Amino acid sequence: MPEERNAMIIVTDAGFAPDDRAERLMAGTYGEVSLADLQAGLPANRPASIGLVADNDIDAHAVAPHFKVLDAIIIGFPSFADGRGFSLAMQLRRLGFTGRLVAQGHVIADQYVHARRCGFDAVAIGEGLAARQPEAQWLARLTRINATYQRRLHQAAQVA
Repeated sequence: MPEERNAMIIVTDAGFAPDDRAERLMAGTYGEVSLADLQAGLPANRPASIGLVADNDIDAHAVAPHFKVLDAIIIGFPSFADGRGFSLAMQLRRLGFTGRLVAQGHVIADQYVHARRCGFDAVAIGEGLAARQPEAQWLARLTRINATYQRRLHQAAQVA
């Protein structure tokens, strides 16, 4: 999987926040599972909140039957040059997943807007990347969300 949990920063449209998943895991209010765990069946005494930790090459259709028990899906990005996680996020949203989608690992600030367009709610990055690309760089990308060719094309079609 991507970078170690204790070194993660959560990036959202509101900026940087500490990753609280480790604390929630320790408190027993949150659990993380693999697709194999889901397919094998979760125990009755599981935490109230469940997150699937997945590689970016899993089959979205294999996850879909488990949407009702998942609060979050965390998709690993082993490299900023590997865009399969973006496609997977779009597939999961199209299949009806309404929970929280988190891109975890090597996602850079220039990819943030694309991640949001693909359906991600947040990005979990390492402290090293957060130091190299501070919060202001990530937030500056938000102004690009509305300036897309597709949005302008859609607006032009509504006028015509």
